[in-house]
Amino acid sequence: MVVQKFAKKVLQGIANFGFGTLARERIMGLQVRRVVTGHDGKGRAIVKTDNIMDNVVANRPGATWTVLWSTEGQVDNNNESDGAQRKVGTSHDDGTVFRIVRYEPGVARRNHRTDSLDYGILLSGQLDMELDDGVVVHLKAGDVVVQRGTIHNWANNGTEPAVMAFVLLAAPPYLHNGKPLDAAG
Repeated sequence: MVVQKFAKKVLQGIANFGFGTLARERIMGLQVRRVVTGHDGKGRAIVKTDNIMDNVVANRPGATWTVLWSTEGQVDNNNESDGAQRKVGTSHDDGTVFRIVRYEPGVARRNHRTDSLDYGILLSGQLDMELDDGVVVHLKAGDVVVQRGTIHNWANNGTEPAVMAFVLLAAPPYLHNGKPLDAAG
């Protein structure tokens, strides 16, 4: 329940970010500004961090991403560590991952499945979500995807970069005929 409340707050913040041209200009080249709040010694709200993310990773041709925050185990607002500094894979087996990914036109294929429930919001551009049964769903800025442990690939078949925000919540693997389908890719 706590993880779902955290994800809801994150998604509300993303929705307030804005779509279209303004969003594209603000995160061009994955220049993402992150503001993190906390509390001072008197329990009042303060800004703990206000920075442009410098942990951008490019380990797939045509895709760059940055982890804005992650959690491990029970979400705890008393934990003062920076969630962006935690080492995580695509998903986290006991927590959450909040990341933004920029997909260039012609991005390399990566069919994959995560052991997570993923909320994705396309902030700018257009993407095709390709499923392993051959179905392709075309997405435009403002579209939202709820990815439930399925094999998928993100393809940018357009002429402009596409930027997508993801919140991944740890989940047990999907059971098919009583047997788990492992994460892949």
